[in-house]
Amino acid sequence: MSGITRYLYENVPSYAVAGYITFLLIFILSAIVYKLGFAKNDLKLIQNIIIYIFLFIGCIVLTFLALFLPMIEGLIVAALILILYKTRLWREKREEKRAAS
Repeated sequence: MSGITRYLYENVPSYAVAGYITFLLIFILSAIVYKLGFAKNDLKLIQNIIIYIFLFIGCIVLTFLALFLPMIEGLIVAALILILYKTRLWREKREEKRAAS
């Protein structure tokens, strides 16, 4: 097991609860990475619901992989990189607006 997953399985009283917590962490981090990197703002509500349903199903597979691979750590790194990218993009757009006016 990798770092965070091992920590959860060692410190949570039940293996079932640790599995649910691992799944929830993976789903939340996957949703953040999707929203920061891949989501489009012009999708309809039903399309977003379908996307998040398939994301939920895909996270079940990722939870099994998290037992052997550092999935949570990888998602954290991906989220941090995308946060830095979005912050830099926002700053550049703000500076361009100031230069244009």
